[in-house]
Amino acid sequence: MVKGSNGGDINDTFKISEAKGPLPLLLFNDYLKKNAEAVEKNVEALMDYLAYLQVFERTHIEKPEPAWTTGNSVMLDLSTLKLRDFSKEGDGIYTLIVPPYAGHTSTIVDFSPKQSLVEKLLGSGIEKVCSIDWKSATREMRYYDIDTYLGELNTCVDELGGRVNLAGMCQGGWLAAMYTARFPDKVNTLVLGAAPVDTGSGNGTIMKYARRLPMGFFEGLVEIGGGVLKGDFMLDGFKSLHPDDQYFGKFVALYKRIGDPAYVRRFETFERWYEYTIDLPGRWYLQVVKELFKENRFFKGEFMGLGKKLDLGNIKCPVYLLAGEKDDITPKEQVFNAEIRLGTEKSEIVKDTANGGHIGLFMGAIPLRDNWPRIIEWIKAHPAG
Repeated sequence: MVKGSNGGDINDTFKISEAKGPLPLLLFNDYLKKNAEAVEKNVEALMDYLAYLQVFERTHIEKPEPAWTTGNSVMLDLSTLKLRDFSKEGDGIYTLIVPPYAGHTSTIVDFSPKQSLVEKLLGSGIEKVCSIDWKSATREMRYYDIDTYLGELNTCVDELGGRVNLAGMCQGGWLAAMYTARFPDKVNTLVLGAAPVDTGSGNGTIMKYARRLPMGFFEGLVEIGGGVLKGDFMLDGFKSLHPDDQYFGKFVALYKRIGDPAYVRRFETFERWYEYTIDLPGRWYLQVVKELFKENRFFKGEFMGLGKKLDLGNIKCPVYLLAGEKDDITPKEQVFNAEIRLGTEKSEIVKDTANGGHIGLFMGAIPLRDNWPRIIEWIKAHPAG
């Protein structure tokens, strides 16, 4: 609402009786001249608000599917995933990224031109790079379990020559570790970033929820989803960890900086990824909650994968463990405790802590600048024999 010089509304300032008729155009023009500064400020505020609403609509209402930043081709199109190849021409074995599978798209590992793990690998001498691109679960996929995903990951590794450098992020990390335990000869080096391997340790919020809530709660979520765990349910859970910021703070910050194109661009890029969700198979999800987070079977060597107990001691290849100093999703104990059970020689295990939170480990500017160059040189120092 445009205010007059005395703080009142224009209609109050020029309130005219019915007998006098409408406000004369010349009188209104005179008002605009005398109150130009106030009018201009209100117009600017209105334009800022409209710009804010447009960003909000694009990110929280339209929700377009996030796109991959780096050019690639699809090598395989399987039931649970697509295998994307970003490679340049070169020799050696592939480095295969296994992104998180936790309700968001895999594009987080190729987030933007300046925040891309894929680009960091390619630009630092790793010429053959592929990534898993997880699919959203359909009703037909509701009975898929961890074995299904291990099997299709194995198909990808075979397609890439039968031996790879494997880099698993977050929930993709324990899957990568399981795969390496099941097929140790197919993995040359293993990088685990923010991977909850020992889910019984630390003070992680996900572990707290999994331990405190009964299985009936999680089964109810799957039932509501018709056999799948809706990605929106996962998103609501993540938002509940930081409700003040997720439901209020970040929008206030956006409005205050709506005139900063760089800030708006960063906000929009992240929120497009964050708000776009994918669904998970119900059986897979309930298996993860019960057997991994409630019972910690994988770390204990009790998890059955593709017909065998998966023992971390079967992993003999060099292993790089990366944890976040500020990670409240996967505390560093859950990552670093893998060293206790690994069969890898202690001299071939590296533990590294990044200055960042959870997803920042594989898309944040600081970890990509400070930690990943060390990881890349470590990978290059272990060529396939």
